[in-house]
Amino acid sequence: MLRTPVSEQRMWILEWLKDPEAHFPPPRRGDLVEDGVTAAAVAAKLAVPRSVADADLRLLAAIGLLRTKRIRRHTHYRRDEVRIAEVARMFEKGW
Repeated sequence: MLRTPVSEQRMWILEWLKDPEAHFPPPRRGDLVEDGVTAAAVAAKLAVPRSVADADLRLLAAIGLLRTKRIRRHTHYRRDEVRIAEVARMFEKGW
């Protein structure tokens, strides 16, 4: 995780996913809070190609900061609050 460069876009994504209902339109299927947000919604919000949003979301999921859920053909992403709190505690302790 420490080798992964922190980008401003990834920080925005994590911030937006704290309150997805405030930052993303309601999905056709699923619930923003329970199920998460699709890469297409994140790409639209960032005004970048979907492949760019996909890469950032996959990286955040790979390091454990996001959880994924498949609904039909789409992957939805939401924050893993427990893991984020663990990481924050590690840095607060001076790790």
